[in-house]
Amino acid sequence: MINYIDFFNNYVMGSVQMAIGFYLLTKFLKKKVKLYFYFFMALLGMAVVMIISSSGIIDFLIFLLLLTGGGIFICWGDGKAVVLYAALTVEIMQLSYGIVNSVLGILYPYMHSFDQKSVGVAFMLAGNLALLVAVFCCYIVRQYFAEDETLKKQYVLMILTPILMLFFIDKYISSIIYGTLTITDGRVITIGANHFQVLMMQLLGMASLFCILFAYKKMLESFRLSTELSLLEQEEHSLNRYVEEAKVHYENTKAFRHDVKNHIVVVKGLLQKDKIKQALSYIGDMESITEKLSFPCSTNNPVVDILVGNKLSIAKEIGINVSCCLLLPTICFVRDIDFCIILSNALDNAVQACKCMKDDTEKYIDVTGRIQGDFILIEVKNSYQGGRFRPGTGFSNIKAVAEKYHGTMRIKTQGREFELSVLLIIPQQAENIPQQIC
Repeated sequence: MINYIDFFNNYVMGSVQMAIGFYLLTKFLKKKVKLYFYFFMALLGMAVVMIISSSGIIDFLIFLLLLTGGGIFICWGDGKAVVLYAALTVEIMQLSYGIVNSVLGILYPYMHSFDQKSVGVAFMLAGNLALLVAVFCCYIVRQYFAEDETLKKQYVLMILTPILMLFFIDKYISSIIYGTLTITDGRVITIGANHFQVLMMQLLGMASLFCILFAYKKMLESFRLSTELSLLEQEEHSLNRYVEEAKVHYENTKAFRHDVKNHIVVVKGLLQKDKIKQALSYIGDMESITEKLSFPCSTNNPVVDILVGNKLSIAKEIGINVSCCLLLPTICFVRDIDFCIILSNALDNAVQACKCMKDDTEKYIDVTGRIQGDFILIEVKNSYQGGRFRPGTGFSNIKAVAEKYHGTMRIKTQGREFELSVLLIIPQQAENIPQQIC
C-alpha cells in the first residue's frame, strides 16, 4: 500500500504539478499551446524525477529549469520574461504547499482518535490542495500585476532578485524545520516544528511576494509617466516654436500688405516709362517674397499652416506623396495648441508608418478636414505595412484632446491603409472648454 501511495505522490502528482506549473507559465506569457505539450511537460517532469534522485532545493531548481526551457522552446517567449515568470510560478507553488502543509500540521494533533494510517493517507492527498491555492494566487498576479505594458526587459532583474531570494530563504527554512525527522514505531515525527509559526512565515512570504510585485508595478508606472511627461514637454516646446514662427510669419505678411500699394506705384511708374524689363524684374522680386510668405497648406489658421507645412515637407523630402485639404474655422474656441497636438502626433505617426514600408511600395499621406455645423472632422490617411497596431502615447494625447472638446477619436485599418479620424465639437463659448486635458 505504501509503495502505491509513494508512486502516486512522487510520480503522478509530480507530473500533475509540472503540467499545472507549465499551464500557469503560459498564462503569464499570454501564449496558447497545444494540449499535447502539457502531457509532454508532465512526462518530462516524471522522467526527471525517476532519473535524478534529489530532494530539497535541487527539486525546485530542476522544476524551474524545466519550466524555463518549456517557456523558451515551446512558447517562444522572451528569455528574461520566461525566467521571471517561471521563478514566480515556482515560488508561488512552493509557498502554497508550505501554507497547506502548515495548516495540516496544525490539524494533525487533533486526529489522534482516528486511524493513523488513514489519516496519513488523507493528509498526504489533502496536501495537493496547494495546487488550487497556487492557481488562485497566480490568477491574482496575472490579473493585477502581469501586464505586457508594465514588463520592461531592462528592469526584470530588479524583481527577479527578491523573488529568488524569497525562493531560497523559504526553501532553506523549510528544509531546516521539516528536514530533521525521526521514526518511532513506524511513525514519522517532526522534531521542534511549530506549525503555527511556520504558517505565519509562509503567509508573510506570500504577502511579501505580492508587495514586491505591487512595488514593481508602481515603479514602472512612475517610469512610464516620467517618460510621457518628458515627451509632452518636448512636444510643447515644438508647438511653442510653431506658434512663434506663425507670429513672425504674420508680422512679415502684415508688413508686405502694408507695402503693396507702394509696390504697385513703382510697377505702374516703370510701365508708364516703357521700362518693361525693370518692371518684370521688380515683379519677380515681389513674387519671391510672396512665395516665402505663402503656406503649402492653407487652413485659415497660421499656426496649423506652419506645423502641417513643416511635417508634410519632411514627408515629401523622403519620397512620400502628400496632399492636404484641411479647412478650420477662422474664429473658434479650440486652442491652437490643441489643433497642433492632434496634427503633430497624427502626422508623426503617418511619417513613421511610411518609413517602415518597403521602398518599392506606394507611400502617401492624405490630410483632410471639414466643418459641419458645430463639428470639426479631421482625418489623416496614410499607407502602412499592415499587421497588428498598438496605439502609443501620441494617440493617447489625441484622444485626450478629443474628449476635452466632447468629441471622439477613431482608428481604422483596412488592407494597407491606416485612417485616423478625430471629431471635435466647436464650443460656442470659451467657458465651455476645460482648461486642462483630463
